[in-house]
Amino acid sequence: MRNQTASRTIRLTRRRFVQLSALTTLAAALPGFAAIRARAQDMSLALGENTLTTVSDGNLMLPLDFAFPDVDQQELIALLEASGLSADGLEPDCNVSVLRTPNGLVVFDLGAGANFMPSAGEFLQNFEAAGFSIDEVTDVVFTHAHPDHLWGLLDDFDELMFPDAAYHMAEAEHAYWTAPDTLEKTPEAAQSFVVGAQSRLDVLADRINLFKPGAEVLSGVEAMDTGGHTPGHTSFVIHGGDEPVMIVGDALNNHVVSFQRPDWRSGTDQNPDRAIETRKMLLDRLAAENMRIVGFHMPEPGNGRVERDGEAYRFVAGE
Repeated sequence: MRNQTASRTIRLTRRRFVQLSALTTLAAALPGFAAIRARAQDMSLALGENTLTTVSDGNLMLPLDFAFPDVDQQELIALLEASGLSADGLEPDCNVSVLRTPNGLVVFDLGAGANFMPSAGEFLQNFEAAGFSIDEVTDVVFTHAHPDHLWGLLDDFDELMFPDAAYHMAEAEHAYWTAPDTLEKTPEAAQSFVVGAQSRLDVLADRINLFKPGAEVLSGVEAMDTGGHTPGHTSFVIHGGDEPVMIVGDALNNHVVSFQRPDWRSGTDQNPDRAIETRKMLLDRLAAENMRIVGFHMPEPGNGRVERDGEAYRFVAGE
């Protein structure tokens, strides 16, 4: 018992150190701190007795020929420039969704952490600045296990950022990343994704809850199979307000290309052909139902709706 108590004390001290470090950084720029909190309040979506807020983890930096290697690059550049985007590369925002319920906070994905990309990994400081506390988090729900969604699981001491939370992931997604042969079947350029996922999921081995598509993961949180980007990629329909909201994760991961050319193969999709089928199905449903969405890589804060645009679609932000 003495050793367990000592271990708990050390963990709490380290957690507090991380919290205080983040707060100290923010306190050095109080106008920015206040702006983040005000933005979080203004951009929150009311869902009955719950509220849904996005917290920025920064952004990614992706070369065009990595993001869309099978697409004619001149055609891609023309599409991006016509939409006011740079042709030098993609810099998608990373929006972590936080659902406040009467019981606490549910966080959907955890961002990239400190070891993936220097332009990302800002979730914790922005989470605190938005007025949230680590101790309020009751549940963490993953759309999938790519680095920018999972690697923020651990803090600077390689301990759980949210040590008291319950964790949830689709059974198919978890099975893929933890399978013994996944690493050897993965191209060398992406093997770090597997190593990173396996090391983090190993930390959760005794405390992760696995679910199947269609399950009610938590009260009012419905799991929807949107595989293709990864084998078990899952989107979540949040019920409870006047209208549902869908957290789409990376099933739609570019606010121009995914909507105007859902038939284009993406280099970030592990099964590009299945991902195309998923995008078309998802866009058709979202436009038909006029359902509000939150996209991890949509322009910050990530919420909007899908509208038909001739034979294609368009993302209408903030609707």
